[in-house]
Amino acid sequence: MARLTTRFWVDAYLARLNFAMIPAYVIAHGDDTAGAVLVKLATLDGQARAFTRGFDLSTGDRHWTELTAGPEPEVDASIAKQRSFDPDLWVIEVEDRQGRHLLDEEGLA
Repeated sequence: MARLTTRFWVDAYLARLNFAMIPAYVIAHGDDTAGAVLVKLATLDGQARAFTRGFDLSTGDRHWTELTAGPEPEVDASIAKQRSFDPDLWVIEVEDRQGRHLLDEEGLA
């Protein structure tokens, strides 16, 4: 089965966030073709959450899971650790006081 490139997915995600008027930024540019993506949600109150995309081997479904949550410096440290293991990792930072990230919307898994 053909898969979308990571760059295509990231561009589509950023466009959807922009359409919803949710600021988002590429913090780390990973591999365009097959890099993994980590999404950091900063709620602008000193707290943050980080999400990674997982894969259910039994069903083949993709889903987003929370990697970590808490004070933003701790979340940033966790993200830095992930980047040290995977230099091809994309990191997208979403900033929204309401905690919206849109990852649960159709087409973003």
